[in-house]
Amino acid sequence: MKKLILFLIFSLISSSVVAGPIEKLADKLQKGLKTDTQLKIAVLDFNYTDGRNSQGPMIVQERLTTLLAQNKKLIIIERNLLKKILGELKLEASGVIDTKTAKKIGKLLGVDAIASGTLNDLKNSKTEINARIIETESAKILSASSAIIKKTWKDTSSTKDNSNKANYDGKSLVQIAMLLDTSSSMNGLINQTKNQLWSIVNELTSSEKDGDNPIVQVALYEYGNSRLLREKGFVKQILSFTRDLDEVAEELFALKTSGGQEYCGTAINKTVKNLKWSKKDDVYKVIFIAGNEAFTQGSVDFRIAISNAKKKGIFVNTIFCGTKQAGIAMQWRKAAELAVSEYTNINQGAAVARIETPQDMELSKLNRRLNTTYMAYGRGGAKALKRKHKLDTLAAPAGASVMNERIFNKAQESEAISSWDLISAIETGKIEQKNIKNEQLPEELKKMSKKEREKLIAKKLLERKKVKAKILKLQKERKKYIAEKERENASAPSTMGKAVINAIRKQASQKGFKF
Repeated sequence: MKKLILFLIFSLISSSVVAGPIEKLADKLQKGLKTDTQLKIAVLDFNYTDGRNSQGPMIVQERLTTLLAQNKKLIIIERNLLKKILGELKLEASGVIDTKTAKKIGKLLGVDAIASGTLNDLKNSKTEINARIIETESAKILSASSAIIKKTWKDTSSTKDNSNKANYDGKSLVQIAMLLDTSSSMNGLINQTKNQLWSIVNELTSSEKDGDNPIVQVALYEYGNSRLLREKGFVKQILSFTRDLDEVAEELFALKTSGGQEYCGTAINKTVKNLKWSKKDDVYKVIFIAGNEAFTQGSVDFRIAISNAKKKGIFVNTIFCGTKQAGIAMQWRKAAELAVSEYTNINQGAAVARIETPQDMELSKLNRRLNTTYMAYGRGGAKALKRKHKLDTLAAPAGASVMNERIFNKAQESEAISSWDLISAIETGKIEQKNIKNEQLPEELKKMSKKEREKLIAKKLLERKKVKAKILKLQKERKKYIAEKERENASAPSTMGKAVINAIRKQASQKGFKF
């Protein structure tokens, strides 16, 4: 009997003193919740940051589920039920959860929060766990912690085996390269592109793949301008792939035309070779080249350039500025056929249709409210904010139809601008207020007390949430109204935006995107 008592005492002492790293992690997560009410939580897989296939995500999920389930204030969703529902939703249970995904999971499972995170292998068979509990309604991080544990599992395949899956921040990826002829006669093309940029990108960001909206990267090239270097084939990369549409728009507004040689083959070849195209098969990768001279000019045969693009899985759509027959005679259709892509001719001199809608005035007011919620932080923040306001001014003269597409884009761009806008960074969970260094803060916050600062940020977060919801609702109503008007005027001339959107819908659908 004495031996049994001694054994039990030893066991109790051992379990309380030698708590493992994952037990401590679970404890810190629970303490950080600071709630007296019961919370219903779904614990997702803790996926590797490099996307590898491994037993680790499931093992960590199981361990953390067991530990959190011991807390009577937490109701944990059973793993098999969770897996079934996520599978039906076709949601990626990754460590990166945005507001839309959080709400979708929360609504379907009826949970208040999600426990999520990532794994990262270190040296000496150790693995770092970064965990957080996220509120489903707002995607706000309620608590977060990290731990380093011994790796007790095996990877089921190498990272290379997973290279064909499209995941960028846990989402699908679209890469678009725009190649614009900026020779003397192309002012109309540039005007159409800069006025329709936001509607083009909105078409993609509003699409869905695997239950979520994709990340869209845009690259910009100009060619055929006599101001460009002859030794480089009169081709210039203006921007490599970026998610910052303000940067793309700013460069489009700055383009100047001048007569020159238009080497389409050279332009395509440089775009294929110099940009960092994803190697993953189900990424929608596309080049749009627009111009009005023979496709055969220059030292690089366009057939070779097209072949190089096809090897990387890149569509090459050709847009001829002129009559259909002229474009065919100048080999623009032949190039598109070789690329198994789309050939379109447009009237580059046509004005972009300006359809007024009942929602225009209210959207304009909401845009002004949205602009009050931005808070620049970190290096380059003030410059980025100044550019955003400047582009509102530049876009406004094009009319409400162009401006409203920009406003809709602004309501969706939190992730893309979270590197410089403090509200977006907090909104997306990229940073926590307590982790922001004082020197990174905007001047208006540096002068405030901690309490004043937290109150102002909370106010802006709430305002942002309300304004975005209203913009998205009005945009749906506006698009429906525009679609009816466009059906009434089906004979409207083809423009750059129409040509691009038609090709996008057809080709992205082949990659699993739904519009």
